[in-house]
Order: sequence, then C-alpha cells, then structure tokens
Amino acid sequence: MAETNPLRDPWLVAVWPGMGNVAIGAGAYLIAKLGAGLVHELPPGGVFDLTHIDVKEGLAKAGRLPRSMFFEWRNPAGPHDLVIFIGEAQPPLHGHAFCHRLLEYAQTRGVKRLFTFAAMATQLHPSNHPRVFGVATQQNLIEDLRMAEVLLLKEGQISGLNGVLLAAGAERGIPGVCLLGELPFFAAGVPNPKASHAVLEVFTSMSGIEIDFTELQRQAEAVEQGLLQLLEKMQDAARQQGESGEEFTTPEYASGSEPEEPAQEANPAMPPIDVETRKRIEQLFKAAHNDRSKAFRLKQELDRLGVFKQFEDRFLDLFKKAD
Repeated sequence: MAETNPLRDPWLVAVWPGMGNVAIGAGAYLIAKLGAGLVHELPPGGVFDLTHIDVKEGLAKAGRLPRSMFFEWRNPAGPHDLVIFIGEAQPPLHGHAFCHRLLEYAQTRGVKRLFTFAAMATQLHPSNHPRVFGVATQQNLIEDLRMAEVLLLKEGQISGLNGVLLAAGAERGIPGVCLLGELPFFAAGVPNPKASHAVLEVFTSMSGIEIDFTELQRQAEAVEQGLLQLLEKMQDAARQQGESGEEFTTPEYASGSEPEEPAQEANPAMPPIDVETRKRIEQLFKAAHNDRSKAFRLKQELDRLGVFKQFEDRFLDLFKKAD
C-alpha cells in the first residue's frame, strides 16, 4: 500500500537495467545503504506482456512479469527525502505513457525534482577513474551540474526511459537531470560498479545525502582487476593475429592516459556499412557461433568499425544459454 504521510521536499531517482548495470546498480545500492522501504508498485497489466515461460524439473509455468517498484527514504539530517523507483525492465511499447504513469504517482508524493542514471561507453582505461556526464531540462540545473564538476553532454541522444522520463517530467513541470557514468566500451556488457560509484558520488554531493561507499568500492576494485585481465587477453590475441599475418586491429590503451572524447552511448547516428564490410561481419559472427572463443575478435572488429550498437543484441545472443 502506498504511503500517505507527507515527504519533505522529495526528489525522485528512477533507474532501469542498462549498459554495465550502471543505473540499476547505483539505485539498488542507494536503497540498500539508506534502508529505503518498498511503498508502491505499478501494475504490469497493459504495459508488459508475457515473453517467456519458466521451466524447472521439466515442468513449465508462465514467467513472472517485470516489477516496477517505488521505495521511500526519509532523510533525518537533510532537506530532501527520496522516492526511488526501480524498474526490472523497460516496457517494449508506450514508454512515454508509462513515464507519465510513473510521474503521476510520484507527484502524489510531492516530488519536486527527478534524476535518472545511465551509462556512457568510451575508450576509458579500466584503471582510470570514470567521468560523469550530465544533461538537464532547466538552465539552473546546468549550473548545478557544473558546480558538481559534471561534464555536460554536448550533443547526441539518451536512449530508453532514462531519457524519456526527463521529457515527461518537463511536460509536467518537474525539472530533471540524467547522470551518465563512464565505462570502457570493450566491456559494456559487464556490470561496472566503478561507474555506479562515480554516479552516486555526484548524486549524493548534489543532494547532500551521505552513504557508505565501502562495499561498492570493493566491488569496483574486483571488477577492475577482471577488466584489466580481459583487456590484456584481448590485446595479446590481437598481437598474435597480427603476427600470423591477419589484418586486424584493436584499440590500444596506455594505463593512466586520458580517454578520448566519448563515442556517445546515447544513440549517435549509426555509420553506414558497405557490402564487403557486412560480409566480413557475417563471417565473424559465423566463426564466433561455431567457436565461442572467437567472439573477442568479433567484438573488437565491431568496436573498431563503430557499429557495435547495431549488432549488440545479436552479439549477446552468442552467450545465451537455456536455463
């Protein structure tokens, strides 16, 4: 049942699964460390459809529809209480209308400002500290972002409800901000607590909320070591292929170097693919399908061509297993 007691100048944080689990990882950590309580759920009917069945010991039953949950936290020491929304999935259709449903409830709780979190894939070296990029729907929030040392996203698009919710909020007179945590593009499919940490550092600074980051830092350090090992293997594989006479390149990273400007994860215009290049991509997909170890080479080539986003779902399908 929804809470009825009024909140104090509440801010809304809304997150969904996405690249590197940056957003939902940050949102879940915020809930856990603040001890926020579940207060309301949006019904899935009319938004989500059944897309799978669950199988156990040979028995099949209808799968569970994604949940859309609101949590609340009352700040004992600061000016803003929080309403935190976590969606287990984004609706496949009518996302704009869904955002208005979400905000309709948030407004009953008195929400005055909204935040979404997202990811930005760049040539960041895994050992470097992620930058945080941001956009806002009002000029005064742009100034707030600058004061928090957030880099403004100059152009591009933010895909999914991380962006659409800002538009819906603006239509309802609720100012909004999206914070995008930087992560290495070669590992965009790997959960990245380091980027989640960077986003939460900015958000807690802007909101005046204090949380313990110790656990998230430990997770970030463990993932960083894994990504460094993965990057080394990829570069070793590329060097071996080069020594064998194959034409293939991989991005080179110098530890501690500054990354180039982001190839904006927020839907830039997709580069065209000529017939010969597409044929080579298809050959690499076929090889990766027959031998999973060759998926690294496929990923590197898609990244080099700047077309990974066009093939992301198909690439990830290579690693799916029937559970």
